Amino acid sequence: MHLLSIENITKSYGEKILFRDVSFGVEEGDKIGIIGVNGTGKSTFLKVIAGVEQPDSGNISVAGGAVIRMLSQDPVFAPGETALQHVLGGDSRELKAVQAYSAALEALELNPGSEELQRSLIAANARMDELDAWGLENEAKTALSKLGISGHHDLVETMSGGQRKRVAMAAALLLPSDVLILDEPTNHIDNESVAWLEGMLQKRRGALLMITHDRYFLDRVSNRVIELDRGEAHFYQANYSRFLELKLEREEREAASEAKRQNLLRNELAWIRRGAKARTTKQKARIDRFEALKEAGPKGANGKLELSVASSRLGRKIVEAEAVCKSMGDRQLIRDFSYIAVPEDRVGIVGRNGMGKSTLLKLLAGRLQPDSGTVELGLTVRLGWFSQEREEMDESQRVIEYIREGAEQVKTADGTTISAGQMLERFLFSPAMQWTPIGKLSGGEKRRLQLLRVLMDAPNVLMLDEPTNDLDISTLTVLEDYLDDFPGVVFVVSHDRYFLDRTVDKIIAFEGNGMIDLYTGNYSEYQEQAVKRSLPDSGEGRSAGSSAQPSKAVASSGTASSGVAKASGDGGTPDGGGRSRGKERALKMSYKDQKDFESIDGWIQDAEEELAAVARRMEESASDSSALQELAGEQSRLEEKLESLMERWTELNMLAEEIEAQRKG
Repeated sequence: MHLLSIENITKSYGEKILFRDVSFGVEEGDKIGIIGVNGTGKSTFLKVIAGVEQPDSGNISVAGGAVIRMLSQDPVFAPGETALQHVLGGDSRELKAVQAYSAALEALELNPGSEELQRSLIAANARMDELDAWGLENEAKTALSKLGISGHHDLVETMSGGQRKRVAMAAALLLPSDVLILDEPTNHIDNESVAWLEGMLQKRRGALLMITHDRYFLDRVSNRVIELDRGEAHFYQANYSRFLELKLEREEREAASEAKRQNLLRNELAWIRRGAKARTTKQKARIDRFEALKEAGPKGANGKLELSVASSRLGRKIVEAEAVCKSMGDRQLIRDFSYIAVPEDRVGIVGRNGMGKSTLLKLLAGRLQPDSGTVELGLTVRLGWFSQEREEMDESQRVIEYIREGAEQVKTADGTTISAGQMLERFLFSPAMQWTPIGKLSGGEKRRLQLLRVLMDAPNVLMLDEPTNDLDISTLTVLEDYLDDFPGVVFVVSHDRYFLDRTVDKIIAFEGNGMIDLYTGNYSEYQEQAVKRSLPDSGEGRSAGSSAQPSKAVASSGTASSGVAKASGDGGTPDGGGRSRGKERALKMSYKDQKDFESIDGWIQDAEEELAAVARRMEESASDSSALQELAGEQSRLEEKLESLMERWTELNMLAEEIEAQRKG
């Protein structure tokens, strides 16, 4: 029996159809993930199912007595309400009994001599026994603590937006419901809280509908997937990984059908062009068939979001932090932290909420000054800052005005130059959407726009603060691919385990009390060391290549780590670059190395300019095949030359970095 029956629901936003004629049922035990590109109407879809919004057409039937609860992106709280009061503020019999008992107890404490209040407390106590409600308050406190809310009696109105969201989630999990609806439940909670929530929802008996970008979470919790795509809903009886397989099979079938349609269309077009006259029934039917084939073409595609933006070249100094300390009030967030970034660093920053992850990112970016210690950025560093607050955006601006503030033209990774409007189209903002005020975009669309603005500045060091919040899975997948080829350095604060596994090879972990450790490996490898991290560390047997091993020097001794977890042995221990230090003779450049190091940037610039000139001549000679052939050979020769120069540039800069590190050591 269906707890919910959704029949032919349709919803539009202005002229845009979000979803059309969607029908399905929800049964007990269903755990349904809703996915789709930002702006396809996922949140509206959940609101319609929850009864918060009405569909344009169609019906939603709820089984008799079934309770539906929804955790929205913007929960509402009563004035003066504490976190615990909100969680215990439901309307079930058990929660009402807890509320009555708490009220009776507080009243008696104020007037202990009142016999009437004593009788009320005895009655409330009996009601608690009758409903076996004594464990509810403990469950509420546990849920709040697991979600990172330690101040159970703090006023909700004094909390941050992320904290309020977590209080609301604790209430949604505790209050009884047959169908629980969650919109991005993993936003604003740390990795430990995500793992706890994952386990809670796996064990939950009722039905669940949720929107989430967390692919591990989706894969482990869901058993059904609904994909919203260009107004249609596609249904899969599968978790996320199986959904990917089934979607690929569906798209292959659709591609085969489209190829057949194209062949039929070509045949019909040839017949039409031969001058057929629509005078007989047979000829009229043939023309009608041609028109029907044209109409049956594929719908306007969502488009393939493209991240193809040039980046600026980095010099030998990138980001160097030495003995950095930072406190907030009487809390020390960061104690004696040192790190030296190396080319193509991919560093994830993890830890529980409130430990100082975003603070560390701001220190490394130079947006915040340390209490002691130093942070130095190289002269060639061009920072790209992608924050979770969207603080730089003026929501009254139109989309294209916001992008044009950054640049009217942008150079892509392949060397071509396109306009701001063209780049917006690559980012799935149609010409009509480009003149929309930013305030009318969905949360995910705003994040996608902000990401484009950051990348259009051609950064070579990216600082990403919770980049996965509000971005859809498709955008995250393309961002991950972009980071694969990004030649610069990336620091990322994230609670998204999949994203960290996919993009980073080092983890900076906040361990508490201001202590920070560095581990080589991705997030899963780091997590596997949880038991080892709790054991005493002698520092023996640790090498730079070991997987997910901590570098105690980063947190405690203040020794700068050149992007790797260095061994803490004697002066002859190999460092991350494979050279021995201390007892070996000092590294230095040869005469040729020094001359090349001084000239290499100019050589690269000359080669790039020659290559650009050849590209322009190829455009001018588009109709001259012999000239094009000659120019193509010249282009290939120059590309090989440039590649060789870039390899030499990297080799020399890494050598200079090691010499500088040895000098400081």
